Amino acid sequence: MKTEADPRERLRGLGAEVREQFARNKRVMTFEDYFALLCREPARQARSAAQYLRDVFDHFGTERVRHPAGAMTRYRLFDCPFDGGTRLIGQEDVQNRFYRAIGGFVREGRTNRLILLHGPNGSAKSTFVDCMARALEHFSLLDEGALYRFNWVFPSEKLGRTGIGFGGGRTDGGPGDSYAALGDELVDARLRCELRDPPLFLLPPARRREILEEHLAASGVKDFVLCEYVMRGELCHKCKPIHEALLASYQGDWGKVMRHVQVERFYLSRRYREGIVTVEPQLSVDARMRQITADKSLGALPPALQSLNLFEAGGDLADANRGLIEYSDLLKRPIETFKYLLGMVEQGRVSLETCILHIDAVMVGSSNEGHLAMFKEMPEFTSFKGRLELLRVPYLLDHAVEQHIYSDQLTRGSVGKHVAPHVAQVAALWAVLTRMRKPLADKYPKGLAEIVGKLGPLDKANLYATAEVPPGLDSEQAADLRAAQGRVYSESDAYPNYEGRSGASPREMKGLLFNAAQSADHSCLSVPAVIEELEELCKNVTVYEFLKQEPLPGGYHENKRFISVVLGWYLDIIEDEIRTSMGLVEEAQHVSLFTRYVQNVSQWVKREKVRNAITGNYEDPDEELLGEVERTLGVGPKKADFRSEIIAAIGGWGLSHPGEKPDYACIFPRHLGRLRDAYFEQRRKTIRKTAEDLIVRLNEGPKGMEGEARERAEDTLRAMTQRFGYCEGCAREAVSLLLKNRLAT
Repeated sequence: MKTEADPRERLRGLGAEVREQFARNKRVMTFEDYFALLCREPARQARSAAQYLRDVFDHFGTERVRHPAGAMTRYRLFDCPFDGGTRLIGQEDVQNRFYRAIGGFVREGRTNRLILLHGPNGSAKSTFVDCMARALEHFSLLDEGALYRFNWVFPSEKLGRTGIGFGGGRTDGGPGDSYAALGDELVDARLRCELRDPPLFLLPPARRREILEEHLAASGVKDFVLCEYVMRGELCHKCKPIHEALLASYQGDWGKVMRHVQVERFYLSRRYREGIVTVEPQLSVDARMRQITADKSLGALPPALQSLNLFEAGGDLADANRGLIEYSDLLKRPIETFKYLLGMVEQGRVSLETCILHIDAVMVGSSNEGHLAMFKEMPEFTSFKGRLELLRVPYLLDHAVEQHIYSDQLTRGSVGKHVAPHVAQVAALWAVLTRMRKPLADKYPKGLAEIVGKLGPLDKANLYATAEVPPGLDSEQAADLRAAQGRVYSESDAYPNYEGRSGASPREMKGLLFNAAQSADHSCLSVPAVIEELEELCKNVTVYEFLKQEPLPGGYHENKRFISVVLGWYLDIIEDEIRTSMGLVEEAQHVSLFTRYVQNVSQWVKREKVRNAITGNYEDPDEELLGEVERTLGVGPKKADFRSEIIAAIGGWGLSHPGEKPDYACIFPRHLGRLRDAYFEQRRKTIRKTAEDLIVRLNEGPKGMEGEARERAEDTLRAMTQRFGYCEGCAREAVSLLLKNRLAT
């Protein structure tokens, strides 16, 4: 039984936890303590904003992932393991180019360019920066990401006054003579550095490099670049006068000046504008200075400081110092409002009315392609060109990756109803098809040019997503096309209208999916509901730019026809799932049949006999088995060539997978698919009858059926729900669609 004391005890426990965490994180310390920390961890304390951001990238690690242009490094930072929030899907090429740009800043010792992310609307530019901002926030909470600033502390009269107007003698508030740990009742004034200058700026500039290099060497850190901001940085326009006034008052005793320094840990936060700032399009310079000498809160300053003209920095640049500043839609602003960035980017400083503000921050901007194209036509672009690092962020072209954008957000909680299988896949495939460009065959060697020239939008989409080649190619042609996949993918990179610049955006597709979820005609968010929304979207030619593109030979830009393409693709999937749910045959049987075929082909090519597993006798290859499989696969009179191609394909796969057992499902997906389809075609009547019984079961319930038909329908429905994720509502729609389009008598 709980007592009334329980809540109070719990509060005391929470208070103890906060105190312990406060002490463990070294939230407040003396300058002497900070200097000891600097000596132990010189590299961490001497990091520039670029070095800090690179450490964030490195902290979360990397992995190798498949990409249409070849395997690429993915930075796990963009999977957001630290908070489970919205992650960045794909865009590994952008991640790598951004990391290289940051590495360039580190090697050069200063951030001397603004990284401008440009691409079509909705291509994840904001998501890219958002993931970095959240990673920065999380990293600053960790020991390896600790950041420090400092405050000036002036003790009250309770501690006694000396002739120079400051508290004197030892205190009980902290180690040595420091005032850092004094309680508020013993402090008359506490001044914070708004720029969050690193405490190492308090070291005499002439000795700073020597001290840092000595301790970097002692700690075994190699190849660390001491950036200009750390080596040549000066105190801000508020801290410098205070430091000089104190130094003069103490007649040059620097140690006594440091008594007034309170080192404080701070945490990066976009919400509170601590080192992370997003600047929306506006018409003013992103920094300011305010005189604070007359501020009432500073009336308690010692007389030696009250005569100073003190200014504090403010605004977006000041708030972003030592972190990241994002200029959202930078080029939407009149160019006059960001010309100051020329000096800011190149020299790390911006001129204000009363001073020059020095800033260390990674600067990132975003722009759509239209505004960037107009900017390039302006005379001022020449001045900006060398100060911009242009990183293109196109739409994704891999529908297997794009589907995760939608599946991550399509949950019962977000849409208010069950989400049917394959909704995200259908939306992703249609979106990617709208982005495909017709390849220019004359860019390729003669033999390859003919193959590439015949690629349709679906062929390209499947090539990018799974390296699947179009039907009708022999093994040599298929190998050539797969080898050229990266070249096909990158063909239009140098074009103004590159592949991935136009088409349906993920932002538009998400809106479409949420609209489909509200349909009163469908109990689930199902593929038929999505198809209806796609048909409505294609009517709005005046709203969507990509719908205005003229269709090209080969089926490109035929956005309305793409609905039929994805519907057929979806029917292939559900037909296979329903047949599998009926339990007519296991997938392993097709693989087993094809495995026996390959074994016989291998012996036929080598002109060797095959050992009969039952009798133990060595026999000639089974020509009946070979002929049956080849008739099913549609092999023509050149059977010998086909058999040689089979063995060559296995050999080619083995070269890229040394030591691994051949995976026939991976090497020959189309052949296995034909074997499976042929088997089911022979049982078409059985499949249609089961599908019809299943519709009766879904419409009338189990009481409307009896006997074997009821049992078969129940078993099929159970497999569809448990194995593939259907509910009764979307199963009814899927089976009805299949009966109407594929199984009609």
